[in-house]
Amino acid sequence: MKKILLPEENENLKYYRANLHCHSTLSDGQKSPEQLKNDYKAHGYSILAITDHEIFVPHNDLTDDEFLMLNGYEIESSGSHGKTCHICLIALSPENDEEVCFSPAYLWGNARKNRKMVKVDKKTASLYRPYTKMGINRLIKTGKNNGFFVTYNHPTWSLESYPQYIRYTNADAMEITNYGCVVCGFDDDNGHAYDDLLRKGSKLYCISTDDNHNLYPDFSPDCDSYGGYIMLASKSLKYEDVTSSLKSGLFYSSTGTYCHTGPKILGITYEDGTVTVKTSDARAISYIPCSRDCQIKNADDGETVTEATFKVKKGEKYFRIVVCDSQGYKAYSNAYFL
Repeated sequence: MKKILLPEENENLKYYRANLHCHSTLSDGQKSPEQLKNDYKAHGYSILAITDHEIFVPHNDLTDDEFLMLNGYEIESSGSHGKTCHICLIALSPENDEEVCFSPAYLWGNARKNRKMVKVDKKTASLYRPYTKMGINRLIKTGKNNGFFVTYNHPTWSLESYPQYIRYTNADAMEITNYGCVVCGFDDDNGHAYDDLLRKGSKLYCISTDDNHNLYPDFSPDCDSYGGYIMLASKSLKYEDVTSSLKSGLFYSSTGTYCHTGPKILGITYEDGTVTVKTSDARAISYIPCSRDCQIKNADDGETVTEATFKVKKGEKYFRIVVCDSQGYKAYSNAYFL
């Protein structure tokens, strides 16, 4: 029986470009929420989550018929030798407007100045944040229990390696790429970390984000916006429709720059032990399973590929797809468990 893992766009389902990690003047970003909305909209985005540090300010007033603001914020727990764990929380409902996992010790900069704008869930206020397995997993669990989509952020920038990130459980997603980190010089292609977590048994999605602070102008080579995003399939731009698709994994991630849109994954199906992938023009389409039995379809010199089929070997627990275009930018599917 044919299973549609990633649907093609159709009359009932449209793909929307979204950035799920973004900073404004409410914390350490250089653009106001209004500026961010206008600039992302001008660059072809339909969805933006402003996730300021330690301060949860809903932006429902900026949503219109063509653009959706998702409400969220970013929290951290830090250890020794520069290691830190950052987590984004995105509210699954526009009515969810109370901050959880609040700790006044972590307020700094503009977030401290704007503290009065925030509602705090009294049940979880001043939650202790030790940089331990139990402490960070408690933050993840608290966020999920209070109606948030929880993402583990930029392990490379955070100086976290296998012994740290492998202990985290039950997050909804992790950042497979973080464009803001890449612009700063970090090798933030985290497919290896994603596979480590998947092989351990974690079932989580992967996302590409900007994590933008806009210290440099748009169209500068140092611009940290418009380079990491997800393409999310939803029946509408209504808040709950979008977050339902987010929770269901109806999206893929892609990378590019302010002047180059990255590769597209146009559909993934599974039938009788065979995976079929349709893409935009690509240099290579890779199939990455739990084992060493990776497969790849490469284009001939000067040519491109737009479709590939892969045989799934018996016993594979999951697979994921990576698409690379002629300029080296990549698109990533979520992992699909068999």
